[in-house]
Amino acid sequence: MRTKIVCTLGPSTDDEDVLRRIIRAGMDVARMNFSHGKHEDHARRIEAVRRIAAEEGALVAIMGDLQGPKFRIGTVPTEGVALVKGTEVILTPDADPDASTQPQHIPFLHLEVIGACKPGQKLLIDDGAMVLQVLSAPVAGRLRCQVLIGGTLTSRKGVSAPGTKIPVSPITLKDDDDIEFAVKQSMDAIALSFVQQSSDVQLLRERIHSLGGDQLIVSKIEKPQAIDDLGHIIRCSDVVMVARGDLGVESSPEEVPFHQKSIIRNCLQAGVPVITATQMLQSMIHAASPTRAEASDVANAVLDGTDAVMLSAETASGEYPVEAVEALARIATKAEEHAIARDGFFQQADFLHEMAMPAPDHTTQALTEAAVRIAHEIAAAAIVCTTASGFTARMMARHRPDVPIVGLTPTKRAYQYSAFIWGVRSVLAPLVMTNEEMFEAAVNAAVALGFATQDDHIVITAGVPMGSGSGKTNLIKVHTCY
Repeated sequence: MRTKIVCTLGPSTDDEDVLRRIIRAGMDVARMNFSHGKHEDHARRIEAVRRIAAEEGALVAIMGDLQGPKFRIGTVPTEGVALVKGTEVILTPDADPDASTQPQHIPFLHLEVIGACKPGQKLLIDDGAMVLQVLSAPVAGRLRCQVLIGGTLTSRKGVSAPGTKIPVSPITLKDDDDIEFAVKQSMDAIALSFVQQSSDVQLLRERIHSLGGDQLIVSKIEKPQAIDDLGHIIRCSDVVMVARGDLGVESSPEEVPFHQKSIIRNCLQAGVPVITATQMLQSMIHAASPTRAEASDVANAVLDGTDAVMLSAETASGEYPVEAVEALARIATKAEEHAIARDGFFQQADFLHEMAMPAPDHTTQALTEAAVRIAHEIAAAAIVCTTASGFTARMMARHRPDVPIVGLTPTKRAYQYSAFIWGVRSVLAPLVMTNEEMFEAAVNAAVALGFATQDDHIVITAGVPMGSGSGKTNLIKVHTCY
């Protein structure tokens, strides 16, 4: 299986036998959702993942997912407030408005949202269960709205303003604490919510570096504003996530499949790994097998070129966490088999030339494309690329070759990075200084992973002289294992 699997950990995976079975079933990345649970809960799960993965000889990266800004209704009476279709309400920054006023005043303390709204703007409450439409520009921090879809409004329900750019930092005080925790725990990646522009990603990177960390950054695309700046966001991210749940709230649900395809294609062109997330096997929270629609959804994401697929509540709180991972692995594997049988993933290179976005590095692009074609033509057992940062492995994977990719790296960061990259299995090995040592290390890595045996051909890529730096790939060699 080449597609990577991200699993969210939670109460359903706290049994160590369940966690072990999930790792055996194919979990590549363990996600800690900082929107739920305490730091001590996450610390306990991190320790368990690392210990059991080591026992199983498995590479499992650990990702912390930041909550980001949340805009919520304030406190209303316990019985709730009836929002009647067609009536007028006023959102007010007063924490405790006078309930006797007409129209009804609703506490909403987020002036940054109120100030960004214009007449005609729709506000979705509780993921769209109730909908308001702004009637006029805010006055004294108050916003007149009409109820389009009514219901009973209770305290702390979330509010979103689709299509509106909210002038707020994506990193809250809670996120700051979670970032510090993630760095102290030496987590491998941090996922950033509420990304609106590339500067948001840079802000997180600066926070991480200020704490002495070097975690990978996963940019979650969940707002239309991020789509508008997608190219820049991809270029300054280590991984991208198609956060379909929030994206379906912020934009219309019928647009989400096309956003998904566009994001995947652009990430594939840039050589940046992409995760497809949210409700992939939603029915398996309570059912032992997926629906046909869910199987098609997963398979199509794989055929589109996603690097990874993600499970959320299915593994965190579902009744069948192991079965969900096993089902995801079966569907992804079958999709890969059909794609390779049809035309070979190596032809992905032809598609890449049709894209408007230029390759991030033309020399590495040419060498990796040539390596993939050579490996296909000679039926090589594997492609082994030496990589210090993971860049060459990413550029190799973007061509979706029909042979395994082995990343030979001296750095733990690049080693863990491979858990997100389609088709890449990494081996952590000391930096060598001669070509002969590098060829020997490449053979040992391919054999150790079970991809090659004696007399098999492997294709090796490297940068010479050895240790010349990241992105300096300039050598391709067809080598016979001995």
